[in-house]
Amino acid sequence: MMRIADLFTRKPKTDKVAEAMQIALDAARAGDYATALSVWEPLARDGNARAQSNIGACFAGGLGVERDADLARRWLALSAEAGDSSGQRNLASLLFNGLGTEPDLAEAARLYALAAEQGDAQAQDMLSWMLLEGDVIPADPVAAQYWALKAAEGGVAAAMTRLGMIHHNALGVPRDAQHAVSWWKRAAEAGDADGQAMLGAALHLGTGARRDPVTALVWLLRAETGGSRLAAPFLKAARDALTDDQRLTAEAVAGKADPR
Repeated sequence: MMRIADLFTRKPKTDKVAEAMQIALDAARAGDYATALSVWEPLARDGNARAQSNIGACFAGGLGVERDADLARRWLALSAEAGDSSGQRNLASLLFNGLGTEPDLAEAARLYALAAEQGDAQAQDMLSWMLLEGDVIPADPVAAQYWALKAAEGGVAAAMTRLGMIHHNALGVPRDAQHAVSWWKRAAEAGDADGQAMLGAALHLGTGARRDPVTALVWLLRAETGGSRLAAPFLKAARDALTDDQRLTAEAVAGKADPR
């Protein structure tokens, strides 16, 4: 899931503007949206596309201002039309979710693609997902893998989980259970609940990795806590595979540092 911090980004043009954008960004990340908006507004009205995107994100999320989908869309459209990747991605998210309007999935996909081409990792992740699902744009698992790799390189944990699924299910690539597990491990350690669930399942079943019942339960419990529905089918069997002492150990570790 996208973090609030991902919505607001700085794209310097001059030293003075860069300094102002950094001040606003620091304020927004600290929850001081009034200060951030007071800096962004004159820059946005002067045509700064990144400031326009950030203001649009505030109106979309009700951050420091009343939520207003129309104003969000107007500011984000200005930013997107100016070619700003953050504005393109934020407008795509608004259109995808139908905030204040009917969803426009085709336009959202187009905007995600534009932002992805500019290196926006969150947009690359969404484009990868859409290419894999094939509901809005034609399915293309090879392209889905390409963009998932780009997003994973940008630190998006959900893309790492998707890469594991791609290799596990042989979607446009030969099936490689070990490669799948390596991606799920990276995703799990980065905090993605679905990645934790799939790693736990693989360790429970011994698929793509040596069977490790205790660590399997640790990751499955963490996945459940993180809200992943993928953990549920494996939890009972994973618990039943352990002694009482092992189960208690796994439950204790699940709330502590990552297992090694």
